[in-house]
Amino acid sequence: MRIDEEKCNGCGLCVRDCPLGIVHLENKKAVIAEGCVICRTCFKVCPKQAVTELQTLIPGSVTCGKCPVACQIPEDKTGACRRFINQRGDLLRTRPLLTYQDVAASMAPEPRPEIKPPIITAIGAGGTYPDCVPAPYIVTDRRNGVDVVTVVTEAPLSYSSIKVKIDTDLSIGLEGAPVKFEGRTVGMVETEEYGSKMLCVGGINRLTGKAGFAAARAVAAIANREAIELTVKGGANLKIEVGKAPVINNKRIAKMRVGCGSATAGLFARFFEEAADEVIVLDSHITSLFTHHTAGRFLGKKPSGLELTYRLSTPGRYFGDHGEGWGGTGIQNPLDIVASVDTALTAPGATLLITETTGERFAMFRLNEDGRFEPMEITDAARAAIQAISETCQESRVSAVYVGGVGGSARAGVVKYPLRLTRAVHSRRAVLTCGAASVFVLPGGGITFYVDVEQVQRGAFTWVPTPATVCPVEYTMCLDDYEAMGGHIEAMKPFSAIAPLRYRHAGGD
Repeated sequence: MRIDEEKCNGCGLCVRDCPLGIVHLENKKAVIAEGCVICRTCFKVCPKQAVTELQTLIPGSVTCGKCPVACQIPEDKTGACRRFINQRGDLLRTRPLLTYQDVAASMAPEPRPEIKPPIITAIGAGGTYPDCVPAPYIVTDRRNGVDVVTVVTEAPLSYSSIKVKIDTDLSIGLEGAPVKFEGRTVGMVETEEYGSKMLCVGGINRLTGKAGFAAARAVAAIANREAIELTVKGGANLKIEVGKAPVINNKRIAKMRVGCGSATAGLFARFFEEAADEVIVLDSHITSLFTHHTAGRFLGKKPSGLELTYRLSTPGRYFGDHGEGWGGTGIQNPLDIVASVDTALTAPGATLLITETTGERFAMFRLNEDGRFEPMEITDAARAAIQAISETCQESRVSAVYVGGVGGSARAGVVKYPLRLTRAVHSRRAVLTCGAASVFVLPGGGITFYVDVEQVQRGAFTWVPTPATVCPVEYTMCLDDYEAMGGHIEAMKPFSAIAPLRYRHAGGD
């Protein structure tokens, strides 16, 4: 890499972001010291375009193919990620391969099988109020010769929210944009996950804010897998129902992308090799140019003379944009992705396939004598590539994870010493479930859990106008551990005594 001193303004971004720490400032100008592996980080972050790449190989280096960066690693040096070292021309991992036994000591122990699953669920149990009274049901049973206890309550939780995953390439709005329900702000757009848009609805500050009742109703409705309509400020109208395809701006979304544009190039490289002389996969995150991509080069494809309008990430990979066009980008006419064509490298007659990551939209072109691409009929080989992409895509759907914090006063109805319960949950001596569904308990203080709402019976969630959402929670543990926590032993009942009474409050026989 080379620094143009005339353009360099000494901002220091390249110094801070260089993964190997070999860039420094001298007289307010960036200087690249010995040890550069051509990772192009300085090139990407420079706001003045003062960095250029010298098209030469570093003497004695080995090109790493373990990721798209393709570092040129000198002997006895590592690449930018520090994972691989060049030792006498061989790339070796910088740390040994670990077995399960090597890491087992750092993993949390599995709970005893006797305390999985709960004896009863909290669905229909009622709540604990005030918190200092025993939970509505504290039930004992004997499993494999071990006395087990399950404590259940339907807990009102101000510290609660729901994370909603919407499988779509379409832009729904800017990250951080408010999400509205019935015209009131109940959440926000979060960062995207792989092939999906993410929303967060609820949370303590929204539940206790002016739109708290709307937020509580929205969280409960989504968790119960009811159909709900949301709007994103400055963005899309969303009709969502957990377990079903989303409807965005009145369009039902059929396919979830198979991967980003770069992943698509890697997954279907053998198909693209035959499909056309060049293939572009349009994607809002990473758009790929196949013959420049690592996968294309691996198959022996000679890089074409195409340059794309998007910003280069690594060879054959470009950062996209967001919009209502192809692949969730702002591009409405697929040929607009092509900035220029070098006809010395791409001769007239060359074919170009452009596709989305879902294969739902695609087009094929041929370069004419004037150096412009003209539409052509899709070939059988190109159609086979599109079919392979389409068949690999999953159906789009909405899913959601409820987030609850039960580390506060809700513990008082379970035990007299709440910290002991918290520690037991984190050490897995007590198993926390939600409507009998397995949960993930976040490490750290308190008891905050995630649960897939599709694993919980419909209608198990509700809300109260404090406002708060209400969810069913169960704690199951060995009786000895429950006694050591100061459990409400006086309120325990055997399961045999509970079973005949469980329909009493529901008008059953």
